[in-house]
Amino acid sequence: MASIYVVEDDTDIREIETIALKNSGHSVSDFDSGKAFFRKLEEKLPDLAILDIMLPDMDGYEILKRLRGNPSTRRIPVIMVTAKTTEVDMIKGLDMGADDYIKKPFSVMELITRVKAVLRRTMEEDNGKFLTIGEVFLDNERHVVYADEKPVELTFKEYELLKLLMANCGIVMTREMIMHRVWGTEFEGESRTVDMHIKTLRQKLGDSGNRIKTVRNVGYVME
Repeated sequence: MASIYVVEDDTDIREIETIALKNSGHSVSDFDSGKAFFRKLEEKLPDLAILDIMLPDMDGYEILKRLRGNPSTRRIPVIMVTAKTTEVDMIKGLDMGADDYIKKPFSVMELITRVKAVLRRTMEEDNGKFLTIGEVFLDNERHVVYADEKPVELTFKEYELLKLLMANCGIVMTREMIMHRVWGTEFEGESRTVDMHIKTLRQKLGDSGNRIKTVRNVGYVME
């Protein structure tokens, strides 16, 4: 199922949300502050974030603003949770890019139903158009790549190579597979084409290029 991050400073509510989501088959990580949440984002992005508005270090609106302003996190679906019940508060969150809004107190059934609806809608919309690994974001619809929030200029083959590695995150791709998928030709043992493109791709991605690992005598993997 989905990977969900819950940001809530109320221990009891956070526990209820976490248990309910886990019982529905989701992988859940919970945080009591925005700082802890953003620290985790540097390691892995979730399929959905559930944000409380009133937090000790920064409010949910500020977290949402930062998420939507960063190319690598702007596509993360967000559900806002708050005790504020005025229409103005709801509109503010939705206008800033929230995907849904839940008022406290809420039932476990309502939470699960809204989570399912947002995940279904966003996954249908994405349909492979967007890929994100760490600080690397690939928008296949507009054919653009960002690394550490900066645009990266790639050649056509470099782009196709990066897309292949990102789409198969954690899976070792042999040189033969890469040559066939990206170049449409069979691999020749003496060819250094793949290695040279990997080298330039790493350089262009800057620090994020370290995510492309060499598997000795086999090929490459992005993780």
